[in-house]
This record gives sequence, structure tokens and C-alpha cells, in this order.
Amino acid sequence: MKRKYINYHIKLRLLTLAALGSMVWAGCKKDLNLYSEDTITDATFWKTGNDFKLAANRLYMDLNGFGTEDTESDIAFNTPNVVSNGNLQPAETSSQWSTSYNNIRSANNIIEKGAGTTDAEIKKYVAEAKFFRAWYYWRLLRIYGGVPLITKVLKLDDPELFAPRSTRQQTADLILQDLEEAQADLPVQSDVSAPDVGRVSKGAALSLASRVALFEGTWEKYRGEGNANQYLDRAISTSRQVITSGVYSLYTGSGAQSYRYLFLEAGDDAKETIFDRRYARNIFGHDAPYMYDQDGYNPTRKMVDMYLDINGLPITSAGSVFHGYGTFTSEFQDRDPRMSMTMIIPGTLTNRVFFPVTKVENWPDRPQRNFNTGYILYKYMSEDAAANNSGRLGSASLFDFDRHLIRYAEVLLNYAEAVYERNSTVTDDDLNQSINQLRTRVGMPALTNAFVTANGLNMRTEIRRERTVELCLEGFRYDDLRRWKTAETELPQDVKGIKITGTSWAGRAPYSDASYLTRVDANGFLIAERDRKFDPAKDYLQPLPTREVAFYAANGKVLAQNPGW
Repeated sequence: MKRKYINYHIKLRLLTLAALGSMVWAGCKKDLNLYSEDTITDATFWKTGNDFKLAANRLYMDLNGFGTEDTESDIAFNTPNVVSNGNLQPAETSSQWSTSYNNIRSANNIIEKGAGTTDAEIKKYVAEAKFFRAWYYWRLLRIYGGVPLITKVLKLDDPELFAPRSTRQQTADLILQDLEEAQADLPVQSDVSAPDVGRVSKGAALSLASRVALFEGTWEKYRGEGNANQYLDRAISTSRQVITSGVYSLYTGSGAQSYRYLFLEAGDDAKETIFDRRYARNIFGHDAPYMYDQDGYNPTRKMVDMYLDINGLPITSAGSVFHGYGTFTSEFQDRDPRMSMTMIIPGTLTNRVFFPVTKVENWPDRPQRNFNTGYILYKYMSEDAAANNSGRLGSASLFDFDRHLIRYAEVLLNYAEAVYERNSTVTDDDLNQSINQLRTRVGMPALTNAFVTANGLNMRTEIRRERTVELCLEGFRYDDLRRWKTAETELPQDVKGIKITGTSWAGRAPYSDASYLTRVDANGFLIAERDRKFDPAKDYLQPLPTREVAFYAANGKVLAQNPGW
């Protein structure tokens, strides 16, 4: 196992205890002082760059770990999800809301304490705090829209305790302002010293800005709101800065299988990784492969059919070499290689959880235990023998590959889409700088304007397809459907899986059972969930926690709920 140089969000407690111990020891001196000798206070802290570093460590602790976010969309399924099927109900509390504001408060404290400093080391950690304030406001903006903007540490009698909601544009603008200010004082990732690898960099701030600006620009464009072009221009400029910096590149260290291994141990600290949720064995691990194996994170028919054939054509196009669905393996043949690096071809022998040494044959119902779409997850399934035998033990498990929260591939996709959405066209040169880098890695033909025209394709559709395929099961799809304003079309559709009728699956358990043979659509595809809905009048945003709304009301103030909730 390679050495993990830094896991600040994991090691915070140890570091804080060490700092506390040194301060308590110093407090044993007999000279008079009026400060507490057994606690850390503002008077004894906030003196050095290391103090600010310790405080900034707290902000890493609530970064997203491995999850099943794409089940909120149409490309992944395990069990019915109330977000994607339209049955979400308002809740009293929300961990997303409370966790985000807790971290925003911590960031505000660091920013206030470092205000006006000329110390370069302190300024770096103030910049980290600005990045994280932007990160957590982004987490709120994406699902709630505009929210109360708090930019200082509040006291009990501050009127800002009942700050009204800002507009979504004001919220987006604060996020982008924080990121612009942060990147000025953050180090270039290639200049980060070994012990600090994993901390926020200039590239992370620029990349997050490209994500937020693209989100807001397309959200407003497809609703005729605000100044969409202002945000799209920002997405273009920030993503271009990352691309031209020369700091990042796509991971190719595992040859033809680099896309698959990027998401496992081999991809940790690769030049493609811009910002990660980091893990370390015997310090803070995770059990994602066990979770996915047991609970399921299964691609759907919608996702599977998005993969192009090996010649770059959609499988429904005339001239496609698609081999159909007749056998267990036919639909995987001559397809974009990312398909078989994201899901396992049935019958393939692999090492995985519970089978760390001797490879096992893979089928939807074993060893994977959730077979409701008939597709078998491969992405994130480690081959590490020790970890695959460690059990589902949460942070005590031995898996320690990182979760990529921002990677260079996303920045390339942001650039291509922002250019197209801003100009209604994209040049072949722009495509070569972005999407075609991704295609080259997996041996797929380039996307060009001539190819799109010759084959009757739509460039916007192909750019969106590339984004969905490359970022599959990384948690982007729900946001993408909503910003494109296509959720009202895509999410109400039935969730489907493998084709059973007239294929080899009809003779293999469990799909040979009558309960599956009859649960198919008119074309014989398994229906995993039906009767889904999406109300465009309300479901593009989620409801604010009702306890927060009631708390405002009880104090004679108004926290406006989202429309329809």
C-alpha cells in the first residue's frame, strides 16, 4: 500500500489533542496570565499559521464519502428512491442543511480571525476556509436554490440569525467570489509539499468555480432567467485556466484499463485528481465495495443504452455494429470500453468482496446480492485481497482508495459544454482539448462536427452523453437533469433493466421465474420500478427543513419555503 501523506479531515482529532496537550503544558508555567490554562481559547489560539491549519482541518471532515447519489436519477437503481420517483416529502430536519451551515460557521470564524493578515501561511488557510464556505454553500444551492447567506460568526442577538433567503444568483455570486479570492492565495497543486498532499489547491478552487458557473449558467439559460451568459463565460474561463495550467492530466497508468483503475487504489494521487475525500488504512477506511455488493448500485437500461458502439455511433443509429440483447454478453460486444469497466460482463471471473484470492464467476444474483436491474457493478470494486476480506465495518474496514470529488475529466467536460451552450457551436479544436482527450484514453474515435453531421446526430446530445458516460455513478446525473430542465421528461419514465423476453435471461434464475417473466415492458425489458412522477412546478428544488421555517415563524420572521412545498 502506498503511503498516504495527508488525511487532515481524518486526523483532526489527533492533531487537536496534540495542540491541546502542548497548550495545557505551557499553562503549567508559574508566570501570571489571565487566560484559561486548560482549554483552547481565542486568546491563546490564532497566533500562528499552524493554529489556522489546525482550525482548517475541521472543514475536511464532512466531505462526501462513497454513496449512491445517482439512484436519485435515472441511471442507477437499488430500491425505490423518493427523490427520483417523485415521492419526496418535506422533513423537519436535513443533515445537508445543518452540516453545511455548521461548516460555514467554522469557515467564517477562520476568515474573521485571519482578516487583514499579511502572513502568507495564514492567508493560505484563510483561502482554504473561503473554498470550503463556497463548497458548503454550493451543496445548499444545488438542491435548495438561494439560501440565507451568513458571512460572519453570529452571536445570539445578531439580527442575521433570521436572515431572509438570498436569490439563487446572489448565492451563486458569493460562491464564485469566495472561489476567486481563495485561488489567489492557494498553492498550485504541483507545488504542494508531500505532507500537505490532499489539501485544497488553486486548481480545486478554479475547478469548483467551473462546476458552479456551468450549473447556474445552464439553469438560467433553460428557464430564461438572469444572465446565463455571464455564468457560462465564467465556466469557460475557469475551466480553461485549469486546462492550460499544465498541472493536471488524465490517468493512463493502467494502460487500456486506466479508466477502471482510476477509481481504485492505483488512481490515488494521480494527476487527474484535483480534490478527493481521502482515506487511510487503519486510520479511517471505508467499506464501499461491500456496500455496493450488498445494497446495490446497479446501472439501469437508460445508462446502458447510452454507451456508443466502438465506432462512436449510438446503438440505435443506422450502421451501428450493436449486437443486440439476445445473449448474456451480446450487448457488451463492440461498445465503448467504459461500459465493461463500469459494469461486469456476466460470467466474468473477478476478485471481489468475499472472494479475495480465488476469482469468482459474476452473475446479477451472485456474488452481487441486488439483482433488480440485472446489471453488475464493476466501478469501485477493488481487487485488494486484504480489504476484500475485511468485512463491512464502516471506517474500520480496510479499503482506503479515495473518492474523487473533483477530477480533471469533469473540468474537460465542463469546458466543452460551456463553450457549446454559450455559442451554440463548438469547434473541433475545442473538442480535441476536452472530450476527445477522454475518448482517446479508452480508444474511442474522436467526436467531430463532420461526424455529427454525417450521421445525423446532435452535438448537444453527444456532449451530454459523453458527460453521463464518463461521470457515471459519480453523483452528477441528478444535478444535470435539473439544470438542463429535462428531469420532467426523464425521471417519470419506468426504471428498466435487462431484456428478458426472447433472450438467454429468460431461461436463467431468477429471471426465469414468472414474477420476472411477467414484469416486462412491451419489448421484453425488465421493469424495476414503475409509476414514477415528477412535478415540474416543485420538484426541481427540494423543500427546506420545516423546523427551520417554523423557527423563523415563531420569531416573527419569514424563511420562504420553496414553491409547491
